[in-house]
Amino acid sequence: MLPSLFRSEEEARPWSVPRAALYGAGIGLVAALVKTLGPFHAAEPALSLVLEICVAVGAFALLCAGAALLRNLMAQQLPDRSRRK
Repeated sequence: MLPSLFRSEEEARPWSVPRAALYGAGIGLVAALVKTLGPFHAAEPALSLVLEICVAVGAFALLCAGAALLRNLMAQQLPDRSRRK
């Protein structure tokens, strides 16, 4: 397991990579909308705004899915300390 202050008696479940990607896409959408539609945005063509939003959504989705996948791989590779007792 990864280091954590929370200790649970039950087995650690793997994180859902598709769910992490969906949450990341939502975070990316909100971040891109705040950036492009915020009070300090410059007037740009609509296509570049849509492209910027799509890139942010994809980047955040990949980042969150990659983090979940890495966490799952590390949890499988590292020995479980609770079973040693």
